[in-house]
Amino acid sequence: MKHARRIVLTVVSSLVLVAAVWAGPQDSPQARPDANKDQNSAQPQSVSGKIASVEKNSFTLNVASSTTSAAGHQFSQPPGTPKTMTFLIDKNTTVEGTLKVDSNAEVTYRQDNGANVAISVHVTP
Repeated sequence: MKHARRIVLTVVSSLVLVAAVWAGPQDSPQARPDANKDQNSAQPQSVSGKIASVEKNSFTLNVASSTTSAAGHQFSQPPGTPKTMTFLIDKNTTVEGTLKVDSNAEVTYRQDNGANVAISVHVTP
């Protein structure tokens, strides 16, 4: 009888422990700082400038204002610092207008493994 009581007590204690662990707080993205870093890197950014070169699956942009924006924040470079950015074009990129050298363009892009992937491009002559 004592042996059966110990078994029942052990099983009940184990079930209470499992229920407590299961009902505990789940790991949320706010609890992990590296999760927020991944989200920020994937956020769309935008830049405008003059198209310097066009390839089959990419183009290069000379940034005119040296200002880029991401999620409502704007980042500026020191004046007189020219910046060239290369953007990859994939099947999901929408292009309004024709990509031509010396045309002005506004580009919305995301960073993917260190590469700038154009989400949308608006070209003006």
